[in-house]
Amino acid sequence: MVVHQRHSSPGLVGELLQATGYTLDLRCPAIGQPLPASLDDHDAVVVFGGPMSANDDGTLPFIRTELDWIATVLETEKPFLGICLGAQLLARVLGGTVYSHADELMEIGYSPITQTAAGKAVWGDLQHVFQWHREGFTMPRNTVLLAKGDRFPNQAFRYGNQAYGLQFHPEITHRLIDRWTTLAAEHLQRPEAQSRDSQFQAHTTYGNGVENWLAAFLRQWLIAQQSLWELGELA
Repeated sequence: MVVHQRHSSPGLVGELLQATGYTLDLRCPAIGQPLPASLDDHDAVVVFGGPMSANDDGTLPFIRTELDWIATVLETEKPFLGICLGAQLLARVLGGTVYSHADELMEIGYSPITQTAAGKAVWGDLQHVFQWHREGFTMPRNTVLLAKGDRFPNQAFRYGNQAYGLQFHPEITHRLIDRWTTLAAEHLQRPEAQSRDSQFQAHTTYGNGVENWLAAFLRQWLIAQQSLWELGELA
């Protein structure tokens, strides 16, 4: 798992994977921790969000390192999940563009998404998700759009059978909302941002649904890939 700040947490994604029996290998290249040279001892990769931009490879060397590393991860055909910044990095690796909103708007708090026809099999009835970002991405070639939003239209996509990018934050928990709205409280002054109280209220309404969806998605994401290995299709 790749995080981008010293005290970042994998949140609900980490909790669910640990509950399933996986051991987490947490790396933070932003503070100099190396990324695995080989994935022989890893079953999957998750790259989380962060306050930096996927376009910062010219000023932040670890972003360039991650872009190059993600390309090698895709070559292994092991399951890959990019969340927020992780999705934007994946999009860039695949030839997409990462951009700021034309009106410099952010998405902060819970907002609705709409599944595409291709996404309904993956997303089920997922309709409201947690957002915290100022950039979005264009759809790379040879990818499938799975979910759309209003302010940032591309909310989720799939590349091949194993790689997914999610603009939103399914890992969010009550504790993470408390942490993010405390450490980045200045963003809550923006007129388009949901207030701290509104975020907690929305999490009470939608959090259990997102957790149920996430548990099913992670299981499908990992088990489907294991089945391909067992069938020899990825040998």
